[in-house]
Amino acid sequence: MFRWERSIPLRGSAAALCNNLSVLQLPARNLTHFGVVHGPSAQLLSAAPEGVPLAQRQLHAKEGAGVSSPLITQVHWCVLPFRVLLVLTSHRGIQMYESDGSTMVYWHALDSGDATPVQAVFARGIAASGHFICVGTWSGRVLVFDIPAKGPNIVLSEELAGHQTPITDIATEPAQGQDCVADMVTADDSGLLCVWRSEPVFTLLTCIPGFGVPCPSVQLWQGIIAAGYGNGQVHLYEATTGNLHVQINAHARAISALDLAPDVGKLLSAAEDTFVHIWKLSRSPESSYIEVEHCHGECVSDTQVCGARFCDSSGSSFAVTGYDLAEIRRFSSV
Repeated sequence: MFRWERSIPLRGSAAALCNNLSVLQLPARNLTHFGVVHGPSAQLLSAAPEGVPLAQRQLHAKEGAGVSSPLITQVHWCVLPFRVLLVLTSHRGIQMYESDGSTMVYWHALDSGDATPVQAVFARGIAASGHFICVGTWSGRVLVFDIPAKGPNIVLSEELAGHQTPITDIATEPAQGQDCVADMVTADDSGLLCVWRSEPVFTLLTCIPGFGVPCPSVQLWQGIIAAGYGNGQVHLYEATTGNLHVQINAHARAISALDLAPDVGKLLSAAEDTFVHIWKLSRSPESSYIEVEHCHGECVSDTQVCGARFCDSSGSSFAVTGYDLAEIRRFSSV
């Protein structure tokens, strides 16, 4: 069971974008950072466990070329082995900051040369993999940035091709040195999933076909791919083979966010139907088949949920954002 804790106020509501919440826990300082996108700006908030906001910062999208202010599409903290960077994506480019948002260390402008007049140019889908940060784009390409241990000498090392429609989300998991292990999954607007191995070079292992429904959010845990779709379903696939093991009719409307608590294998799903559900993933000891158990359901009444994240790796608390909701709602286990 979870109870509603003290909410964290926002200056405005979260934009109606999928995966519109990022959380960075700092146990050593007993703080949690939250990032939320609205229009051309992103709000960064720091809160103590009792929910009192300690600091707020507002970041704006870099203008680039154009006459109108670009809209931010996502904000996400990327935890690398040697540093933490905050990444913002927008309709103009990709911005990387130090973890507190105080200093921009890199700016990458998007090339709209291949776009037709009716295509929107944007970046979306952010994840860290080893010493790389991967960012999805409107063209279906995934940009791979090589991140140094310190400083601004970030390099675009390669572009991954596998998708024909805009990237929606990217999930990664440390491969822990094993050969032929899938450690990254990319999803797109057609529902196609591409499964990758990142070391020693990025290699496409398999593709899981879509079925005419977008896949707004994807997660990866111990060889299990959890994919949330626009029809409210959550599918669990075997990462190495792409085989479907479990299909959950989780929500009545489109999934807007998935998250995983890696220590315990808890999966959080949130959707536009106002509900947040928590599921327990495991494998059968006899067959190694993927199993799932429903643990909790929470209704955020009269709210189009657009972001949800666990606040710790054990899944004992989570936070939720919603369109036209000027606060971050937090829930903790009792």
